[in-house]
Amino acid sequence: QVQLVESGGDLVQPGGSLRLSCAASGSIFSTNTMGWYRQSPGKERELVARFTSNGRINYADSVKDRFTISRDNTKNTIYLQMNSLKPEDTAVYYCLYYDIGHNYWGQGTQVTVSS
Repeated sequence: QVQLVESGGDLVQPGGSLRLSCAASGSIFSTNTMGWYRQSPGKERELVARFTSNGRINYADSVKDRFTISRDNTKNTIYLQMNSLKPEDTAVYYCLYYDIGHNYWGQGTQVTVSS
């Protein structure tokens, strides 16, 4: 069983920065796909950034050059550094871990960008 716990969400002004964390516990393999998704009211959950099983990093076009995903394999933790935040980045951010046909999701952390 895999558990994911996100943290770091907050209310921030446009142009500000936040860093999200996702700590994983259980049977974790650093080579599996793991990343961040987000969902805002009335919209489908969408990819933000992820590490893929073939060693690549994918970013949504809307966050390229503003967001950076990173990881600490010693802590089974991934991070999302978010800079130059915009109101349209407001959403619940979820951590995903994929293992053999199963998607594990965290409970989500709210990010609100507003003046």
